[in-house]
Parts: sequence; structure tokens; C-alpha cells
Amino acid sequence: MADKIFYTAIITALLIAIVIVFFVVSVIRYNKKYMQLQKDRVQAQIMIQELERKRIANDLHDSLGPMLSTVKLYMHSISVSDDTDKESLDKASSFIDETIKNLREISYNLLPSSLARNDLPMVVREFISRLASRHPLKIDFETTEDTFVPKDIEIHLFRIIQEIIHNAIKHSGASNLKLVIAKKPDGLFLISEDNGKGFNLDDIRDGSGGLGLKSMENRCEMIDATLKIITAKNQGCKIIIKMPNS
Repeated sequence: MADKIFYTAIITALLIAIVIVFFVVSVIRYNKKYMQLQKDRVQAQIMIQELERKRIANDLHDSLGPMLSTVKLYMHSISVSDDTDKESLDKASSFIDETIKNLREISYNLLPSSLARNDLPMVVREFISRLASRHPLKIDFETTEDTFVPKDIEIHLFRIIQEIIHNAIKHSGASNLKLVIAKKPDGLFLISEDNGKGFNLDDIRDGSGGLGLKSMENRCEMIDATLKIITAKNQGCKIIIKMPNS
């Protein structure tokens, strides 16, 4: 009788253990599947955003730009004798020039077409050069000689760099920003550091600024990168993004 009870207890314990193991394995599989679905959803959203940016950039470049240039030509074909009218036409023409310039800048920011022809460091330097005349922020950009950025992640790193620079200009109050893309034995790194006023990370996550941070996090997830932000009020901000070596 004692043996029967003992064996019954053993079998019951084994069955319970099997049920628990099955439950744990099922939860793990579900979590992995859910995470993959989340990653696929984020990837689809980002790809849709890039396609929409491309469409808008092409519309600006192919439609509005030529249209404004045509308007300017018509304005120059108008003969006026009155000095006041001539001054008004000259001012309108300068406004059109400025608008065309801004459209080209917006189009470039939406669609960095030079990525198809050049590597990421060259495109980043071009982007920084475009900003230099319009913003006082001093940006130092460095890369190591053996740095190679795979083509399939270049656009994501470029968007992250855009977001970092945008935040530094608009929110940080920094006078200097250092950007580094470096290849190390344990991975490819993008590191930024500014001398701005810093911020409370939790406050940013809860506020409107959290959208930019979320975008960076999503892009890091897409390229299997880790994102680390080191900041505090009045202590600047340092961002470290680590990607696995290809």
C-alpha cells in the first residue's frame, strides 16, 4: 500500500512537472513570437515612413521646385519703370530664391539620395556642412579608418544622427556636439556627446520629446543595436549605440 502511494505521488509529481515545463515553454515561445511580431510591425511602420518621405521629397523636387523657378522667370520678364515696383519684384524674387533653397533642404532631409552614391560618413559630413551656415552649434564628426557601415543599416543610422543633431540644436542649448562612428572588436559604435543642459530621461519619455527617443529606439531595434543614454540636468548628454559586427 505504501509503495502504491509512493509511486502515485511520483507519477503525480512528474505530471505536474511536465505541465509546468510545457507551460513555461509555451510562454517563452509566445513571448518570442510576440516580440518578433512587434519587431515586424515596427519595421513595416518605418519602411512606410521612408516611402512617404521619398514621395514627398520627390513631389517637392519635381513639382514645387520647377513651378517656383517658372514663376521667377515670368517675374523677370515683366518690365516695370517705377522704382518701387522694381524693388517689390526684386524682393519677391529673393523670397522665391529662399523658398527654393528651403525646399531643396527639406527634400534633402527627407531623402538623402547621396546615400546611394556615397558611404555614410561622407553623407553625414555633407549634412553637417549644410547646417553649419544656419546654426551656431559646432559639430565635430570623426570616424575610424577601418569603419565600414553595411548599406542595409545606413539609412537608420543617418536618421538617428539627424535626430541627435535636431535635439542638440532645438532642445539642449549645447554649443558643441561630438559624433563618432567607430569600429571596435566588440562591435560598431555610434557615440554622441554634447555640452548642453541635459535632461531627465523619464520626463522626456513621458513628454512630446519622447517621440524622437522612441524613433531612435525603434531603429536601434531594427538593426539589433543597443541604445544607452547617459544624461542628467546640467550635465550634457551622451548617447552610445552599439551594433554587432557584420
